[in-house]
Amino acid sequence: MSGNYLPIPGRRLAAGGKLRDYSDLRPMSFRTINPTDLSPSDWHPFMVGAVAPRPVAFVSTVAADGSVNLSPYSFFNCFGSNPPILAFSPANRVRDNSQKHTLQNVREVAECVIHICDYAMVEQMSLASTEYAKGVNEFEKAGFTQVPSQQVRPPRVQEAPAAFECVVEQIIELGQNNGAGNMVICRVVLAHFRNDIVLPSGVGIDPRKLDAIARLGGDWYTRPAHSLFEVPKPNRNLGIGIDQLPEFLRTSDVLTGNNLGRLANIEAQSIPTPDQVAAFRQEPIVSYTLSQHADAPARQRHELVLLGQQLLEEGRLLDAWKTLLLAESVVSG
Repeated sequence: MSGNYLPIPGRRLAAGGKLRDYSDLRPMSFRTINPTDLSPSDWHPFMVGAVAPRPVAFVSTVAADGSVNLSPYSFFNCFGSNPPILAFSPANRVRDNSQKHTLQNVREVAECVIHICDYAMVEQMSLASTEYAKGVNEFEKAGFTQVPSQQVRPPRVQEAPAAFECVVEQIIELGQNNGAGNMVICRVVLAHFRNDIVLPSGVGIDPRKLDAIARLGGDWYTRPAHSLFEVPKPNRNLGIGIDQLPEFLRTSDVLTGNNLGRLANIEAQSIPTPDQVAAFRQEPIVSYTLSQHADAPARQRHELVLLGQQLLEEGRLLDAWKTLLLAESVVSG
């Protein structure tokens, strides 16, 4: 078998990146693009469509004359917590290379308030992105409540579940062409978090209650609170790595790359011992699986691997290891 191929969803490449000889493969093809070969308007949908989802900064600013502006930007993220740094980029307009009012304002008054919007605000937030004339107050156009900030001049959106009062530390022009970005680097001087989104411990934010929205390409948004999942951080322990998994697991035609990554995120001393694996045979679901297919070792092995996969999906890592090691013993036997 030659060339590049892609397994059907849920399948994976074997150890070392080599492909097993599946019969259900389809050719894998890519469209390769040099951004300079496309016009900015044609390249833009590829970039923002693939770099997604992106958090949205809903930014309030004031001009030197005191007029207020409020506008969303999805070229945005946090870049450090000590000092607390946020940055967003009001890109020059592709059609005529003109600058956004937000950028003009932070050049005049180097302060802003960056808000995080929840789903309840998304339509109003989108309305605020309308290109109103300079000096028009988008708080009024979009129907938001304007409240004074405590340490900066731009006002705050009362409806936002989180808001960061910031001073602008630096503005970096990323180019001179149509669509070029202007990175506005901001230092947080005061933050406001609605009480109901703060975790019961008093430290941190509950993503389900924050219900933040995020931006994709085109007119698409996403609501992450409806599709949350947890992945244990590997820096909590020294995972053995996929290369140290038993070959039986690494070459499984059932376990996915995600499954193997979760299995490999375990310290060597935490892998169940043979005695623990043997004792696990008495677990009802394991005992049932073994007895149901006692006369068909291959089916028994397959069902145990499926059970191990299910336990992984349920977050029961050690039980999954025990089940899969039992499956390996079936192979060895």
